[in-house]
Amino acid sequence: MRKRIVKVLAALIGVVVFGAAVFLTNLIWFRPWSLNLFYEKIFIRVALENPELLTSIGIAEQFGYRAHNAHLADVSVEKTLRDIRLAKEDLAHLHAYDFAQQTPSQQLSTRVLAWYLDSTVAGEPFAFHDYPVNQMFGIQSSLPEFMANMHRVPDAKGAEHYILRLGEWGRKFDQVIADLKHREARGITPPRFVVQRVLSEMRAFTGKPAAQNLLVTSFAKKLDALPALSPADKSSFTGRVERAIDAEVYPAYGRLIAYFDALLPNTTTDDGVWKLPQGEAYYAFRLQTFTTTKMTAAQVHDLGRREVERIEAEMRAILEAQGHSGGPPAEWLLSLKTEPRFHYSNNDEGRAAALAEYRRIIDECLALTPRYFGLQPKAKLEVRRIPEFKEATSPAAYYQGGALDGTRPGVFFANLRNMAEVDKFGMKTLAYHEGVPGHHFQITIAHEIKGLPTFRGLLPFTAYTEGWALYTEWLAKEMGLYQDDPYGDLGRLQAEMLRAVRLVVDTGIHYKRWTRDQAIAYMISKTGSDEATVTSEVERYIVMPGQACAYKIGMQKFQELRARAQETLGAKFTDAVFHDAVLGNGPLPLEILEERVNTWLAGFTTT
Repeated sequence: MRKRIVKVLAALIGVVVFGAAVFLTNLIWFRPWSLNLFYEKIFIRVALENPELLTSIGIAEQFGYRAHNAHLADVSVEKTLRDIRLAKEDLAHLHAYDFAQQTPSQQLSTRVLAWYLDSTVAGEPFAFHDYPVNQMFGIQSSLPEFMANMHRVPDAKGAEHYILRLGEWGRKFDQVIADLKHREARGITPPRFVVQRVLSEMRAFTGKPAAQNLLVTSFAKKLDALPALSPADKSSFTGRVERAIDAEVYPAYGRLIAYFDALLPNTTTDDGVWKLPQGEAYYAFRLQTFTTTKMTAAQVHDLGRREVERIEAEMRAILEAQGHSGGPPAEWLLSLKTEPRFHYSNNDEGRAAALAEYRRIIDECLALTPRYFGLQPKAKLEVRRIPEFKEATSPAAYYQGGALDGTRPGVFFANLRNMAEVDKFGMKTLAYHEGVPGHHFQITIAHEIKGLPTFRGLLPFTAYTEGWALYTEWLAKEMGLYQDDPYGDLGRLQAEMLRAVRLVVDTGIHYKRWTRDQAIAYMISKTGSDEATVTSEVERYIVMPGQACAYKIGMQKFQELRARAQETLGAKFTDAVFHDAVLGNGPLPLEILEERVNTWLAGFTTT
């Protein structure tokens, strides 16, 4: 009992120290302090309720608070409902502060937080409308990846925390199963293919001895990097992890597998969310949430059609200049993908060569960024292969942000499951989008900005973050990085075409009630991607309605604002000044971003 009391007191002290340190740090930067304390109170509460978040951003370690590393977050139905109730309370509290008495920086923070909380509250009728376990993400794939890539093991205590976290898998999986049943009772069930994909993924993950599981092999590598631990200690820790997998992890997967096995016969092949209760209203809400605009599904669909037509014309011009005349651009792209000159060998040597080329592309771009950006991220960027256990259901690439304390770099993960899918002429665009100057610049700079409430660097405004990354694909052409590389420029246009087609297909499925086969056929006819790739894309839009529409809409807003700045500033315009203006406040809803740029331009021209 005494030991338990000591542990509880230590944890409470850690929480207090952590919270006080964050508050005092921000107190130096802000006045009046009461509003800024409110900002940080929200972040601290959310962070302390989400141990995985604290581990991912690496902030608590700065203050010696590591107890969170031994736990996993609550994902119960009750927690979801409590979060909505707290969002309502936070919004009322936020509006109680006199907006006119706030500093300009505080007014912006208040507006951003209010936008986010308003959206959360507006989404209350749809709190259980999504599919939390699917082929793209979910506890079955995200939790193993989190343990392998995020959970640090710097010492023996880190190893103990790893094992304690494995001990909570059963509780967390059971909460997810209860949540899925809660949705099922309300008529919210995923399409049949989702259940089939998830079952295959989970059976593959559990279909090997614990000693060969990623949770053990990645843990063993972390122990190998600790010379202070004896071989006997390392062996003991590894054995305990193996036993935890057999006793806790695999049985948890077994219960989730059993649930989906029972659900499968009751699923349907209707893929759009129009089939759900209040499905049309839900989709309208999703579009507004992800695009941070008031665009309707019809407007998004029409925009996509226009952009597809424009991009097709630009692609045709490049193809004809290279001697590829006649036929739609998509057919030529499919043909080019079969040419050996555009691929690496499908073996370890080819994969190593591709990773090396991604690094070279990023280094080449980094050499030019001082001319285009005043703000430069301090954190480094690494290029890695997507973990093999999740390659089959992962996209071509993704970015994982570094720790706020700088102890873990940002990572550009590339999917190398089949090198026939890695087209050399598309590698530049992918590296610019996920790495430099795309996600790595925007996300890292947002984390490193001094003087902003912590939440400002972390709120997920997809249209801003993905719009920026897609904008930088186009910006790279302005930087001369596609000069004398027509096929690379063709790859850029193919990537932009994908985002334009998403506007058409996403709204097609969820608004116009297209079938999955109809969406796949349209996408193949426009993107030049093979059926397997397109099928994976379409299935992504089905489980993430509205999300894919944010990219192109966000990109257009950045391009529009840049053109406005050029016209307004004339000879005073520089890319560095503009980019610092749009990156210097962290992620924003597009409507607030536009207001900020207009205010900045007005102030710039009067000085």
